[in-house]
Amino acid sequence: MFQVLRKTRSIRCIEFWYMRFMGLCPRPRDFLEQRRGTGGLCIIAAFPGWRCLGSQVRVNGADKMEPALMPFTLATWNINSVRLRVDLVARLLQEEAPDVLCLQECKSPVEKIPAEVFAEIGYPYMVARGQKGYNGVAIFSKRPMEEAAGEDFAGLGHARHIAGRLDNGVTIHNVYVPAGGDVADRLVNEKFGQKLDYLADLRDYFGAAKPQKSILVGDLNIAPREDDVWSHKQLLKVVSHTPIEVAALAETQAAGDWVDVTRQDIPEGLLYSWWSYRAKDWNAADKGRRLDHIWASKDIAPLAHSSKILRDVRGWQQPSDHVPVFASFDL
Repeated sequence: MFQVLRKTRSIRCIEFWYMRFMGLCPRPRDFLEQRRGTGGLCIIAAFPGWRCLGSQVRVNGADKMEPALMPFTLATWNINSVRLRVDLVARLLQEEAPDVLCLQECKSPVEKIPAEVFAEIGYPYMVARGQKGYNGVAIFSKRPMEEAAGEDFAGLGHARHIAGRLDNGVTIHNVYVPAGGDVADRLVNEKFGQKLDYLADLRDYFGAAKPQKSILVGDLNIAPREDDVWSHKQLLKVVSHTPIEVAALAETQAAGDWVDVTRQDIPEGLLYSWWSYRAKDWNAADKGRRLDHIWASKDIAPLAHSSKILRDVRGWQQPSDHVPVFASFDL
């Protein structure tokens, strides 16, 4: 038995139990890690061959058994054709091994997504919405997952949203917001109007029922902050960074009380997840934008950590113009 005592208001975390379980800790280790959270003190102690079953917590005079953590890592990536870049997806899964991968712009009917390739790597669960040659979203998971929703926001008839629910109760919304064309005026550009309508529907959807234990990821096609683009002043009239789009995205985020996990972890500095194909040397020019996002509902946002953007993936052979964005959650 390992005992810890700390009082934080009405919460007192007093006892931990460990069970012998061969093979769970293949290498000797001895460490303590403070659990990310908002109340009490939750310590994880790991020793060779042992794991934490949970903690007994006293809340308002009643004992409650809190389950052990089941951390998982999630990645989102606009792949720009999953069939064309199946080898890149396989490489990412093998090298980074996220528990969940969300893809946008799959450009494939569901039945032609190479799900068997990813299943062989260790991702047997998939939920998806497909479309020949355009759009398309898919979620692949190591962990059991069931389809939770698939909405046609703005009534466009596009495959731009899919949601999956993991075995830990977390719902993941994978979203591909319309790019919006080249002119930031819905009166002369129908695509820009569709983008604004899509964001409005997304706002109303999550405003009507505040998300809990939920994560929203995807290519939202908007770089909201000044340090999310290579030049704020030069891009103010460029679709993806115009004030009207930034305001619409902010309204959508606020309606669902979503927290921008990437910026929670990396609050300052230039961050990009997209570089145009038009640049002869994308790395030297470095004219990027942060178009790809990971948001979490307020109840689980404090449990998010280890955010990163894999810039080097942009330099892989025949790459997407987007790169994967990662975050981990202690749930």
